[in-house]
Amino acid sequence: MNRVDPVVIVGAGPVGAASAILLAQRGVPCLLLDRYPEPYPLPRAVHVDDEVMRILQELGVADAFAAVSRPGLGLRLLDGRHRVMAEFRRDPGPGPHGWPQANMFDQPDLERLLRARVAELPLIEFRGGVTVTGVTSTSVTLADGSSLRASAVLGCDGANSTVRAAIGAELEDLGFEERWLVVDGVTDRDLDAWGGVHQICDPRRAATFIQLGSRRYRWEFRMHDGEPALDVDELLAPWRAGAAVTVVRAAQYTFRARIADTWRRGTVFLLGDAAHQTPPFIGQGLGAGLRDAYNLAWKLAAWRASGDPSALDSFQRERKPHAKAQIRLAIVAGWAMTGGQDRAAAVRRVVLGAVWRLPGLKGLALRSTSPPLRGVGPLAPQPFVVRSGRTVRLDEALGDGWAVLTRPGVVMKHGGATVIAVTPEFDPSGALRRWMGRRRAVLIRPDRVVIRLRRGRQWNGHGSPAAGQAQ
Repeated sequence: MNRVDPVVIVGAGPVGAASAILLAQRGVPCLLLDRYPEPYPLPRAVHVDDEVMRILQELGVADAFAAVSRPGLGLRLLDGRHRVMAEFRRDPGPGPHGWPQANMFDQPDLERLLRARVAELPLIEFRGGVTVTGVTSTSVTLADGSSLRASAVLGCDGANSTVRAAIGAELEDLGFEERWLVVDGVTDRDLDAWGGVHQICDPRRAATFIQLGSRRYRWEFRMHDGEPALDVDELLAPWRAGAAVTVVRAAQYTFRARIADTWRRGTVFLLGDAAHQTPPFIGQGLGAGLRDAYNLAWKLAAWRASGDPSALDSFQRERKPHAKAQIRLAIVAGWAMTGGQDRAAAVRRVVLGAVWRLPGLKGLALRSTSPPLRGVGPLAPQPFVVRSGRTVRLDEALGDGWAVLTRPGVVMKHGGATVIAVTPEFDPSGALRRWMGRRRAVLIRPDRVVIRLRRGRQWNGHGSPAAGQAQ
């Protein structure tokens, strides 16, 4: 296997583009292929959380993305007559990861930013209008019969993935399938809408309403089994209050919950919808794919630099359980918010009204922090810090490699990691010192996952520098 050949990425949607950017920024040449020459022009994903915003920050597009997105203000549960059953408000300001905890957007805006960033990086070659028909660990075959050499292949080619079929991966059905009508529209004036997500908890017609931007809105309506096409004008009537709505897209989707049994064969990997598909109820579909890219990119770069394949072994082990847990959470949230379609749905709706008012449920409903990856720690927080006289988010101070945060006076054998003493001058808010607690040092991977250093123990996992005990 020739590690000099480029990494070939099949699919140039957000996950494929993000993978190429992350690799190129680490010095890895990439060939990014897509069957279409231009990004998909219609809206799809509408939400990313603050953890995913950190990934966009690493990609170099977060500030531009913030300018075309808007902070989500929380979740409002409504009954079938649009009366508020429960409301969970979010602070629109920066959360623990340095960005708003919910960010609403129009996916074509994000795709334009990612394609522009791809074009800026000389280590990425993009080829549109290309159809991939076959894949091995060392090559990709195209529809015209030609082949391309590859050091690794990333299948970012969606739910009907050619790469998934090529490695013989099968999808496990996690027991959810519903048809929904998704409508995106632009109005001629602002609607009188609260700035969070409206969830209609009505078994007769569960629905979701979201403001994405200035006069841009999304409606989603669940369809019953065997139901024919719905009347869009009739469905939108209760929402528009006399405003004219120009429908950008009205499309039926079947929401499913599925996950691939294997995400890797040799140096062929599955990411995004090729590896997992989730119902939209917690807004983590796109985020899960971007997390895949963030997890894998630095490991591929470490493998290419060292030749040690163990750098790649943890990708599926870490990402698959995490993605599966989020899919199951989405299924539960969907059941709770939409009430199901059977005869017991009306009874469950009465119970739901009481359940949502239980103490502590507000925090659960608004929690954006995802569970830790298997075998490692959580993400480090990202407060604002002061570095070289400038106030910046922590990740900017850490750089794109391994990093160690220490208490003042602690000396580390760091083997090339960025070592930062967390002094009051560096951490004026005290957020990092409070988070570190009594720990003398914390090792942070390039994807900001924490590996805690313990006295007398050496760490050298998955491409890490040799980081020794705190002295």
